[in-house]
Amino acid sequence: MELIEWILQDENMDKAIKSVKKNKGAYGIDKMFLEEYGQWLRHKVRVVILKQWKKPRRIYLNLQKLNQIIGCGFTHEEIFKVANSRLGWYRKSGMYVVNFAISPEILGRKTKSRPGLVDPLQYYLSNI
Repeated sequence: MELIEWILQDENMDKAIKSVKKNKGAYGIDKMFLEEYGQWLRHKVRVVILKQWKKPRRIYLNLQKLNQIIGCGFTHEEIFKVANSRLGWYRKSGMYVVNFAISPEILGRKTKSRPGLVDPLQYYLSNI
């Protein structure tokens, strides 16, 4: 079954019409867009965090501390590879060590000095 056939099924058309009526004719925010936007936003925040740490030694020490606090179980070599990588900031922040060490749970924690990063999808769903 092709996509257009699936869209034009009676039950799918009924769902679409009901959602448009519910929104009073306005377009709704797409859930998939908010999921992708949240992932993109967290990735950009990781880039900023790594740029603030600047030097490989500081990146290594901070990732090592996060590894001990969270208990990710990364080895010295894995953290060393990330810290001393010659890739750009954007690619470096996409490595699995950084993604697990600076996870969405860590970014969402509130502290005295900063508010936590809000997940846009969860925020949208809570305010419907």
